[in-house]
Amino acid sequence: MLYWLTLLQNEFSGFNVFRYITFRSVGAAVTAFIIMFLCGPRFIALMRRLKFGQQVRDDGPASHLKKQGVPTMGGLLMLAALSASTLLWARLDNLLVWLVLAVTLFYGFIGGIDDYRKIAKKNCKGLSPRGKLVLQVIGAAVVALYLFCDPQYSSQLSLPFLKNWHPDLGWFYLPFAVLVIVGASNAVNLTDGLDGLAVGPSMITAAVYVVFAYLAGHVVLADYLDIPYIVGAGELAIFCAALFGGCLGFLWFNAYPAQIFMGDVGSLALGGAVGSIAIIIKQEFLLAIVGGVFVMEAISVIIQVGYFKATHGKRIFLMAPFHHHFEKQGWHEQKVVVRFWIVSVVLGIIAIATLKLR
Repeated sequence: MLYWLTLLQNEFSGFNVFRYITFRSVGAAVTAFIIMFLCGPRFIALMRRLKFGQQVRDDGPASHLKKQGVPTMGGLLMLAALSASTLLWARLDNLLVWLVLAVTLFYGFIGGIDDYRKIAKKNCKGLSPRGKLVLQVIGAAVVALYLFCDPQYSSQLSLPFLKNWHPDLGWFYLPFAVLVIVGASNAVNLTDGLDGLAVGPSMITAAVYVVFAYLAGHVVLADYLDIPYIVGAGELAIFCAALFGGCLGFLWFNAYPAQIFMGDVGSLALGGAVGSIAIIIKQEFLLAIVGGVFVMEAISVIIQVGYFKATHGKRIFLMAPFHHHFEKQGWHEQKVVVRFWIVSVVLGIIAIATLKLR
């Protein structure tokens, strides 16, 4: 919205600064953070009055019992900050911005229904896993079809560290894109089990994709770095920056001991957002690197469940997802979270390094 102030640059040359994606990205991040910081306390108080509290599993670590009743569904405020900041700073004539924002809000809607059913109905586990998955697939399929029907969009893959190999999946790119978005959404959801654990790696992933989205939308830099050039992708850097700022503001209240949890409304939306960004800017496999913490958590659950069924009750990990395994070994929650953040930072650096290591 503020981009259109550039039309007034003849009257005041200072308005020209709104042309630059870099400036608007910084503005989006700061705006999202301020919204979260200022509105967070009132939102937490509202959730307390409504008694929208966290439901803690009986079979989890004993230290988690104190989290019972802590306000949840903080993802609602995060999505509000993300949406407001994006609409304020991004170009509203860019369809890619609307596409990413729409799928993010749709996944948040799925998570919101799931959260509300858990809270409003006693002994209700929320949406059924099948129902939740169907809705996620529908949202991801809309994104995949929209992109695939664009004649300028390629079904070729861009692989980190490999410069000259770009396999073309053809029509198989559709289920692949759906898998990336749905997988990312559920992986972030599985990671959201400790104070600040999911939002930290989400911030790092968003920051990395700020860089890649900007480069993908710059024809000269994209050609120089040998990454796919996507028309209009530069505006997605503003969305990613707003996502970073929103996550940073949420971390203020979600850091140990958490005053509020994001709930599925936040975790599903975050995963849907980064998954769709990865698809649009053709950096699908990069998500497996920068989002390695999410991948590790998801794989730990798959391995645990598969081994449990195959061996009729035996386990590889003390508890899955993976972060609970370390808690069961005696690690304090803060140690687990900080070390996972460290791993995420290292993976983010490696992801940036792939720009030159080809």
